[in-house]
Amino acid sequence: MIDIGFIGLGTMGRPMAAHLQAAGHKLFLHDVVPVAKELVDAGGVLCKSGKEVAEKSDVVIIMVPDTPHVEAVLFAQDGVAAGLSKGQIVVDMSSISPLATKEFAKKVEALGADYLDAPVSGGEVGAKAASLTIMVGGPERAFNTMKPVFDKMGKNVTLVGANGDGQTTKVANQIIVALTIEAVSEALLFASKAGADPALVRQALMGGFASSRILEVHGERMVKRNFEPGFRIELHQKDLNLALEGARALGISLPSTALAQQLFNSCTAHGGKAWDHSAMVRALEMMANHQVAQGRQ
Repeated sequence: MIDIGFIGLGTMGRPMAAHLQAAGHKLFLHDVVPVAKELVDAGGVLCKSGKEVAEKSDVVIIMVPDTPHVEAVLFAQDGVAAGLSKGQIVVDMSSISPLATKEFAKKVEALGADYLDAPVSGGEVGAKAASLTIMVGGPERAFNTMKPVFDKMGKNVTLVGANGDGQTTKVANQIIVALTIEAVSEALLFASKAGADPALVRQALMGGFASSRILEVHGERMVKRNFEPGFRIELHQKDLNLALEGARALGISLPSTALAQQLFNSCTAHGGKAWDHSAMVRALEMMANHQVAQGRQ
């Protein structure tokens, strides 16, 4: 059984680590905030640094918010890189820059270890249910070693290519999610302002070609006004920034992605950076001076 180091035990990392622990893996844990008591009570070993995690583990999994955090975990003093040995595997399951990922992978590989970028989709619900989609970039040998581990955290695990390709896939995912949230927001706002019951409109659309997971889950959030975060707007803004920065570097235009980012920016300007990303609808509601809600308006 592979001994696993896990760094970053927040909203997503904590349930992911718990699944690995329940499957029998010994965990070596580190975070910048106190680690959840249940992980320690179940046998998790607290470590004082990323270096110590790497020294004690066969595999190190990282699950932190953004590119600078991953860089610090890996390469700061007493970071993971300082404790790596030849043959180990580093797995970054955060959602970060594909370009930075390629550079991180080169540095880790120079130390004799393999590197996988393996961002996830599915949010807190998917993390708790072990139903995450996991998009992996990196060497096939490391993927084959990690596949049974990934299967304990997710249901759709795909090696999509070389280092950086996993992060590129995640950025593409976030473009689709943002634009679909925008489309559902516009549709339910239109229906509600026209006098129809948006809850019933959503129910009808779920049986047609417009059906989607976003319409099912986030459409319900919009109607019921439940914007407690499963995935915060500020995190989706970070992902769309990666998309727009990548587009500039590639010399392409992503106009609808830019629009979605502006709508998120409007929410943030109104104090909503910690709202669930389905709350994009609130930016459109403010422009329309009309709120989507269950029942005729």
